[in-house]
Amino acid sequence: MGHLTTRDAYKNLEERINWFTQGAPPSDSLYKILQVLYTEKEAKWAALLPVRPFTLKKAAKIWGTTEAKAEVLLDRLCGKALLVDSEYHGQRQFVMPPPMAGFIEFALMRTRGDIDQKYLSELYYQYLNVEEDFIKDLFFATETRLGRVFVQEPVLANSKTNHILDYESAAHIVEEAEYIGLGTCYCRHKMYHAGHPCEINAPWDVCLTFDNVARSLAEHGEYARLISKEEAKDVLERSYESNLVQIGENVREHPAFICNCCGCCCEALQAARKFSPMQPVATTNYLPKVSFEKCIGCGKCAKVCPILAIAVKEDKEGKRRAVINTEICLGCGVCARNCPAGAIELEKRPVQIITPVNSTHRFVLQAIEKGTLQNLIFDNQAFANHRAMAAVFGTILKLPPLKQAMASRQFKSIYLDKLLSTQKKSKSD
Repeated sequence: MGHLTTRDAYKNLEERINWFTQGAPPSDSLYKILQVLYTEKEAKWAALLPVRPFTLKKAAKIWGTTEAKAEVLLDRLCGKALLVDSEYHGQRQFVMPPPMAGFIEFALMRTRGDIDQKYLSELYYQYLNVEEDFIKDLFFATETRLGRVFVQEPVLANSKTNHILDYESAAHIVEEAEYIGLGTCYCRHKMYHAGHPCEINAPWDVCLTFDNVARSLAEHGEYARLISKEEAKDVLERSYESNLVQIGENVREHPAFICNCCGCCCEALQAARKFSPMQPVATTNYLPKVSFEKCIGCGKCAKVCPILAIAVKEDKEGKRRAVINTEICLGCGVCARNCPAGAIELEKRPVQIITPVNSTHRFVLQAIEKGTLQNLIFDNQAFANHRAMAAVFGTILKLPPLKQAMASRQFKSIYLDKLLSTQKKSKSD
């Protein structure tokens, strides 16, 4: 691989990471993080890889080496959770995980001795919790969110449980998964090493991954261990009991992860507190409603709310009652679970929250909203075949007219314009 550039390997890697719809703003802290996670040679290899899934043959061609040598390098990167592998039509494929949820978390999803975990955690804390540019870009740069909250199903009355959609149910996600992985909570692991341990002493072994991500993390380096559906449901129950919020990938079909989050450690919930009333994740389709007749003003709901959306105030008669700020409420149901008087019930939101169908749908929506659709289309390694291009165009064609127009403006393509005009004509006919 003598043809590889001799430019700064980590700066090249920074540039490649920022071809993702979700990028990572350059900073001295990010540079140091990449130096911990990648050797200089690994950074050079990774900087040349496609953003979207690729094969062993493709990697060998890019690197100018044999497939046998390329496979050794790819396995090495998988072993460090810097790549995730899968099988597609009998052929092994690889993909670079995005920064989050991706290689940033994976590095601390198990105890490991090959890196200085305390030093890395301190760098993460500086980059994510102090500098804030990454968090703002991650959670607020697009209308379509990376993650979404799952409602705590046990707090729904039977009549409301019947109306919960499959993709809104964490238990359903568990039932549908082919593989389920259990790993260490990256957030609490990071905060512990950074000198800010979890304030509620929440469990660490509650990070769930699914399908190919789970299998790859389990097979390469034991960043997760494969568990049964029953064990996964037990994880959910333990998380409910610890007043944790379930936040998963913002898709309807086969989300890659469900995190069980506390307000003191989770970056998403911290962002909800810090940048209120902006919401960093998609809410559930539910809102809590307080019965003032039943409320005893104990304040327990306010104490357990992960984003501080509840306050106890005195009414005109001097009685203390819980008041919920519905503009920022996530609809998780933690408050209802903890109300000793049964004064809080979850009700459907007046306007339903729309969830992208799958990861490709979410990527395209976010790229359109961020003005980076051309990065997906023109990543010459990622979209060098018609099948990959068709997946993106197929998603665009299913979008509302306004989003299609935005996509067309960003990608000045005769091909795309022709597809959109053909679709309009077929609808009118």
